[in-house]
This record gives sequence, structure tokens and C-alpha cells, in this order.
Amino acid sequence: MQNEKELLEEIKLLKEKLKKVKSKKYGLVWEEKSEAVIELCKTKFPVFTEEEKKEVSTDKNKPVNVLIEGDNYHALSVLNYTHQGKIDVIYIDPPYNTGAKNWKYNNDFVDKDDAYRHSKWLSMMHQRLLLAKNLLKKDGVLICAIDDNEQAHLSTLLEEIFQAFEQHTITVVHNPKGVQGTNFSYTHEYAIFVIPKYKKIIIDKDLAEEEMYVSNLRNWGNESLRTDAKNCFYPIIIKKDKVIGFGDVAPNDYHPKASNEFKKDGTVYIWPIDSKGIERKWRYARQSVEEIKDILILKTTSNEVQVLIAKDYGVYKTVWLDKRYDASEYGTKLLRKILPNCDFDFPKSLYTTYDCLYAVIGNRPNAIVLDFFAGSGTTGHAVLELNKMDNGKRQFILSTNNENDIATKVCYPRISKVIEGYKVKDGEEVKGFGGNLKYYKTDFVDAEPTDQNKKKLVDKSTEMLCLKEDCFSEVKKTKAYSIFSNNHDKYLGIIYDDAGIVPFKKEAEKMGKKLIVYVFSLDDSAREEEFEDIKDLVELKPIPAVILNVYKRIFK
Repeated sequence: MQNEKELLEEIKLLKEKLKKVKSKKYGLVWEEKSEAVIELCKTKFPVFTEEEKKEVSTDKNKPVNVLIEGDNYHALSVLNYTHQGKIDVIYIDPPYNTGAKNWKYNNDFVDKDDAYRHSKWLSMMHQRLLLAKNLLKKDGVLICAIDDNEQAHLSTLLEEIFQAFEQHTITVVHNPKGVQGTNFSYTHEYAIFVIPKYKKIIIDKDLAEEEMYVSNLRNWGNESLRTDAKNCFYPIIIKKDKVIGFGDVAPNDYHPKASNEFKKDGTVYIWPIDSKGIERKWRYARQSVEEIKDILILKTTSNEVQVLIAKDYGVYKTVWLDKRYDASEYGTKLLRKILPNCDFDFPKSLYTTYDCLYAVIGNRPNAIVLDFFAGSGTTGHAVLELNKMDNGKRQFILSTNNENDIATKVCYPRISKVIEGYKVKDGEEVKGFGGNLKYYKTDFVDAEPTDQNKKKLVDKSTEMLCLKEDCFSEVKKTKAYSIFSNNHDKYLGIIYDDAGIVPFKKEAEKMGKKLIVYVFSLDDSAREEEFEDIKDLVELKPIPAVILNVYKRIFK
């Protein structure tokens, strides 16, 4: 039997829950479920430690990519310090909450018969999406792969968290054979694009030849007359069935006798005059028509030569249907080719992920991509493919726990093989993309704000600061300070305690390079007075205060 005090406490908690439900007028209402990984952050702060034996390095001129082993809540917490506002696109393929026992959150498997199944899943996603939102650039995009089990709930949750964004739900046919349901055979899943409002973010799609739309370059219909835009009335010059140039805009008093003027030198001047002799205009002004010269097509009829424009790009459609999205062929079979003994279930088609990313960052060769449900590493593989396409220097950051050895036996070996190259069963050698990979594990320091704990956090901060500044090459390392570079013109200094200040300053003066310097300090100052004599060489930042400020905000 409960005593009176326990009953009163329970009534109080129920009233608080009821108050929360009543205060919400629209959207999802669910019971928040605590997780051990989140509760841990009340007493411990997450950091990264490097697994140096797992580093992959093939080309110092290529970007350094990152794989983080640990719970993604902890990884996102650290990234809130290192990468706030730096990520171009977040692509995630979270567990679909089917009831299958292949993922673990909230200290237990989420069973399909669990009465709180949706609440547990939503709580898990809610906490991580709140942290992830802080990482996006102003024009950054979140892409969530999902199926029917949670698509409706996820969409509403995203609407609630990303209020200054618009959502576009793409249907991807990823399983043409279908999965038999009670009433229908399911062949599709979704990719939800969460894009900043009022911005053109998605790039134009290159069209296959059969998709190209060809139309007359000459305007027709309303507002198509010469007088509607005088600088759109000029001749297109052709010779031997090729466009060779463009004439000047015709004077107001010049009126060609026909749409085709044949010159003695063999050239033909094509004017935007229709079959009734009405002077119309080209769809492009004289000053901009040069830009589309390569997609102009000539069509010869019995009476004249017409100029057509072939549109070789277009807006992405909301249903993606292509053999390349088949998750069996380009997900499971591709993964088995790279890792013959791998039994990972349902990897995404490489090309589904590739096309999702390309739609956002196909024109961003230096983009940073984050996937905090990395699974088998398809996102990292796709980023490497994108870089191969245009010699880009995009970076990826992958995060996954190691449940069922997914980090150590699936994700890491796949990425390392794709970078370095590998052999398949029949002896075929697959050339690697080249590149670099750092492997980190999440670790912890005590959160109690004592001077001793602050010092421990600084001692554990090296990997975080190298990641934040994208400087991984060790220049000099001592117990009191370290110096790193990005192999080009950027340098990072870390001073771990007071004993490091004087020797670091001597080294900085000897180098003569500008350095970003993180200085151990028990308060918010960066010890500026200590560096007055080399202030032109250093940009000073205090640690751990800046790290603690981020953690205070997200773990409040």
C-alpha cells in the first residue's frame, strides 16, 4: 500500500503531466521517456578520445573525415561545441520502429507490443533533433529517411522543432518487389527534406536525354511582341546548321522582311517572327542569350529554320522511381561485395543517399555532411562518391553506437575499404577513393564544476579542438601544450596549464605563423595579458569555459 506522502507526490506528477497536455493546442502529445544516456549527462560531460590504430590516411591534400563510436546523443552534445552552425546537410536514416529487436534506446528494446512504443521512439528522436538543429548552417538542410511506421509522427515532430523551415516529403521506390502487408504490398519509403523557408536550396536536376523538354525559343501568346521587350529582338546567326553567334538588337525602325534572312557569306539571320509575319521576341535578352548557346537546337522545315531550346535541367519530382534506388541491389548486395561476411540488415541504396545529398550539395564542393544514425556507413560512402564526381573536398561526420558491433565490424571496415580499395571474391580489385578518416570514441569527465574537473576537461579536449578547427596534423606535442595544422595555412595551439604558456610563446615566435590558441583558464578570460608581446600572432580563446557554456545550455 502506498502511504499518504507517496500518493500526494503521484497526484502532483499527474497534475503536471495534465497541465502539459492541456497547454498544447496543436501537434504531437506524448509522454517523455527518460534515457540513461541523457541522465548520465547530469553527472558526466561527454568528450572524444581518438582510436589512433583505426586512423586511415592516404592523401594529406584530401579532407579528414570522422567516425564517432558511441551514443549519438553524446556525440551530438560534443558537436554542439565543435560544429554549431557549420553543417551543410544532415542525412539520417533512423530506426523505423517496426518492433524488430535490432536497436536499443531508453535502456531496453522497444517491442512492437510496447504500449509506449511511439512515445519512446518520439522521445529518442526529439532529444536528438533538438541538438542537431543547432548544427545546421543558415542554408543547411535536414534529410530524414523513414517508412510508414513513424512517417506521420516524425513529420509533425519536425514541424514543431523546425518552425522556420518547410517540409517536402519525397517518396522513394526502394523495394520494387514489395513487402507484403495485410492489405497492400509496400514498395516505398520516404525522404523528408527540411529546408529553410523562402530559400532556393535544392539545385536543378540534370535530365536524361529522354526527359529533355524542347520548345521554341521565340515567345508566343501574351506579352510576346517585339514591343514588349525591345532588347529581345535581334538575329540569331547560323551557318551550316550551327549557331555561330548573335547580332545586335535591331533599331526601332528596322523591320526584317522574313524570319530567315539569307546572307551572301552563307550565314542565315533568324529573327523571332512568326508564320503570320508578326514581330515577336526571343525568350532571352541579347545580353543573356550567350549563356544558353550550347542548348539551342535548330529545326529545319520546308519554309524556314526555327531555333528551339532544349531544357537539360529541371526541378526534382516528389516521387523517385529508378532501378538505382533498389535497396537489395545497391544496398545489401553492394555491402556484401565490400564485406562478404556482413549480416547487416537493410542498408540503404548508395544511390538513394547519393541523390538526396546531391540535390542539396551538388554545387557545394566543400560541404560538411553529418549522419548521426550512420548504420553501415552509406552516407560516408555517398560523400566519397560525390567528391569523385567533381573533385570536391566535402567532409563527412558519422556517428553510430556499437550495438551488435555495427561500428567496429560494419561501418568502419566499409568506410576504410572504400577509401583504401579492396578485393572482391572473384579477385576483382576495386580502386579506393582515397582520403582520410579519424576514429573517435565517446568518453566522459565529471561534470561537477570543481577546478580539478575543469582541468580534466581541458586535458581531454584535444580531439574536440582539433575537430572544431579542422586541424589534425601534429606539429608539436608536449605535456603542457600542443600545436596542430591543417597541412596548409591554418595552425591550432592548445595550452593545457600555466606551465605551457612560456614555452608555447617561444615556439610560436619561432614559427612566425598566426595561430588560433585555446588557453587553460579557470574563468572566462583567455589570459590575454600573458600574450601581449605576441598578440599579433595569436587569436586567444579560453577553455574550458566555452565548452562548459555549451554543456550548461544543452544539459539544463
